[in-house]
Amino acid sequence: MTEKQYGGQTGREGKTAVGNKKIAVEPKKVSLITKKKIVNESEQDSVPKASGRVGGEMISEKKSPKFSFEKANQIAHEVKIFAKSFIKKGMPLLEIAEKIEDKIFELGGKPAFPTNLSINEIAAHYTPSYDDKTLAEGLLKVDFGVQIDGWTSDNAFSLDLENSVENKKLIEAAEKALENATKIFNKEHSFGEVGKTIQEAISSYKFQPILNLSGHSITQYDLHSGFNVPNFNNNDNEKIKKGLFAIEPFSTNGAGKVQDGNSSGIYQFVFPKTPRSQTAREVLEYIAETFNTLPFCQRWIYKKFQARGLFALRELENNGNLHHFAQLVEVSKGKVAQAEKTIFVD
Repeated sequence: MTEKQYGGQTGREGKTAVGNKKIAVEPKKVSLITKKKIVNESEQDSVPKASGRVGGEMISEKKSPKFSFEKANQIAHEVKIFAKSFIKKGMPLLEIAEKIEDKIFELGGKPAFPTNLSINEIAAHYTPSYDDKTLAEGLLKVDFGVQIDGWTSDNAFSLDLENSVENKKLIEAAEKALENATKIFNKEHSFGEVGKTIQEAISSYKFQPILNLSGHSITQYDLHSGFNVPNFNNNDNEKIKKGLFAIEPFSTNGAGKVQDGNSSGIYQFVFPKTPRSQTAREVLEYIAETFNTLPFCQRWIYKKFQARGLFALRELENNGNLHHFAQLVEVSKGKVAQAEKTIFVD
């Protein structure tokens, strides 16, 4: 699941861009204690390892972050094969999302964020609502994540559902950019070199990369934890670090930038201010216990709380507890393809 770059602001409350890094800004750092502890940025381990401490607790190899990520990654691989086997033109997006998310649970994982099913010029952040009637068509991006103990494998692929030569070339461009970037994604290369590789691959197909969308580093319960992986040559000479990274090229036949569109129904818990109503407090506790600081969506809340959950979401958003993601739309309405994988740099 990508993140728009705002030239100084990341688009999420409480984080500000500094060069290629992002730093937490007080007082928005999340540290809510309920029945299940929310992981505070200062408490979490930023790099998966075979064994050691997480949040001060000794862990065995089987419970280590690296073990959890590798398990999540294997599940993601199986889910990708499964999704490609059943998605067809004319299927309700709601059915597609629920099949993918149910499969993740069946295989022993949890969704790391709501399945994004974005069509044509919508580059990212479209997830079906609880009563969505939209049908699959055109150039469909399927962006899903699997998490085990908060460690996420973030993945995406694109499908041409209208037998379009241009769609197929856009998909090929994004996949080639991902392939080439993966080959050099190690500590010997810089983030800028990766961006250059992505840009050159997409440009070779006479398309544009999306300049203000990026890949990202991942830590426990944080999909966008510190470093951006650019999709163009931003001349960043900083070397790639050890850790988890999602590489996420977007190719387009448009202008190469996105802007905010409609509200997505995707939320993230960002601030533990107590809401006024009992229902909102109940929903907030459920969010903290169930999703921690990972993104969730309206339809998941509706499934648990029905209509009163929707009113609670509105109150929590107005109270500053939640960040509501916008859909991201290509500025010239150009079609967009996406490819993504998560890798561990040792």
